[in-house]
Amino acid sequence: MSERGALSPAEIAAATGLARSTISMTLADLRQARIVVERVPSNPARRVGRPVSAFALNPKAGTCVGLHLGLRELRLLVADVSHSVLHRAEIPLGLDYAPPSAVRAARQAIRDAYKRCGLPLRSLLGVGVAVAGPVADDGRVQRASVVPTWAGVDIRRTFAAALQAPIFADNESNCGALAEMTWGAATALADFVYFKIDHGLGGAIVVRRRVVTGIAGAGGEFGHIAIDPQGGLCRCGNRGCLELTAGLGAAVERLSRRVRRSLTIEDVIGRAAAGDASCKDAIADVAAAAGRGLGIIGSILNPGVVVVGGRGLAAGPLLLEPLEAAYERHTLLKRAQLSQAHRVRIVPAHFAEDGSLMGAVALVLRRYGGLQNGA
Repeated sequence: MSERGALSPAEIAAATGLARSTISMTLADLRQARIVVERVPSNPARRVGRPVSAFALNPKAGTCVGLHLGLRELRLLVADVSHSVLHRAEIPLGLDYAPPSAVRAARQAIRDAYKRCGLPLRSLLGVGVAVAGPVADDGRVQRASVVPTWAGVDIRRTFAAALQAPIFADNESNCGALAEMTWGAATALADFVYFKIDHGLGGAIVVRRRVVTGIAGAGGEFGHIAIDPQGGLCRCGNRGCLELTAGLGAAVERLSRRVRRSLTIEDVIGRAAAGDASCKDAIADVAAAAGRGLGIIGSILNPGVVVVGGRGLAAGPLLLEPLEAAYERHTLLKRAQLSQAHRVRIVPAHFAEDGSLMGAVALVLRRYGGLQNGA
């Protein structure tokens, strides 16, 4: 329940393999102890008889915080253990902000949020932190081209001293995949690839509902596949990285120079939707490059499902159609050669912009059972 939210007895049985009688007795004990609460769906499917109830952790059992270290801002979300979102905030910090300033801002923002929501700080079970860079299993940021001042920083140690709570940290794309597993397009999937098209290009590999992070946390760094060794210089220090052409950042910069004013990703997508040919072409070019990269990933992993997330998703068919077409051109196995059951499905994520932040919350929720036991 801490990972998936409200579940019916049948869903609990399917997930655990326990007998219905055992589940019924356990739920009765947990309800009596006020650890779980019963919920009746607000819009139950039409059926004869009593609507099927679902059970969730009692919201009063605790709260958690998700933080996302963005390019110029810190984003915050407060949720309870029943998965209800209680508060959101965004704190501007400026480009290349220092870790101490972000920690101070996080501490004050959390205090303000809990005061505004009437929550005691003692209810805080943990804080999840999403970072734009590989994070090793010890919580240390390995590389951070988007937020370079965080390279080498031990996230857990840095935040724990100030926030006085357990800290969990991971790469922002890994967090995006967790959000899709918990609430989004991958709730029923055991294995999938998460492919994030945003300012840059990121991703995650999920096997048996676990993110494959690699030995130093760099698993799924699709944007830094070196496509052209003689190409442009990437923020990571290498040349010809995929995200130079498959991320929206470079395209937005080019279009900004053309119109002689600063544009955002949202501006470009809005202009494209309104019929601006140069913006439509820019999105199509990004999608074509991303599709070529996804073809490489498909040839290596041959995933059953690719979940496409990131702010680029807001472009809808303007991005997804050329992406799928490019993937088909550059992958080994073509759709016409395969049965329906063996074709890769490319599906949109549920979360376009908030995936990393929601995933930071999921970092805490997935470990809630361990936290309750003192882990």
